[in-house]
Amino acid sequence: MSTFAGTWTLDAAHSEVGFVVRHAMVTKVRGHFSDVSAQITINGEDLSSAVVEGTVATASLDTGNKDRDAHVRGEDFFDVENHPEMTFRSTSVSVNGESGTVTGDLTIKGVTKQVTFDVEVAGVAEDPFGATRMGFEASTRINRKDFGVDFQAPLKTGGVLLSEDVTIQIEGSATKA
Repeated sequence: MSTFAGTWTLDAAHSEVGFVVRHAMVTKVRGHFSDVSAQITINGEDLSSAVVEGTVATASLDTGNKDRDAHVRGEDFFDVENHPEMTFRSTSVSVNGESGTVTGDLTIKGVTKQVTFDVEVAGVAEDPFGATRMGFEASTRINRKDFGVDFQAPLKTGGVLLSEDVTIQIEGSATKA
């Protein structure tokens, strides 16, 4: 049986789920979420049999700026009062060796769309405390307006305050049950 077969739980203390969005047409703003959970269930000999399910608490957003965080948690963006979670559930996994894709249903602000993450698997190792860990990175690009996140402000110099494109980045460490 594969070293991947089994149930894996995201180790949130050693993982990061974040995003990058262009701001004012000239720079980028990054943020991450501190309250995340995910489970990867692998029933077969390889990663292509995996089912990935994850949840992000939208109120756990941190961009490094309290005023911006309060705005992004509000109705213009995540509307955390009405949409406290973002979720993902895979529908197909195509990973061959160390790289591939995970496609699934991403729900943000009550809107579900299919997205595909590019995935790199760093491998499996036993840590000094006896836990079996799998490391991975995943990223995708979405149009935030597709999910009802459509706040915008024009710039005096032309263009807009925020790009529609948002890159979602995950650096994960999962432990095997």
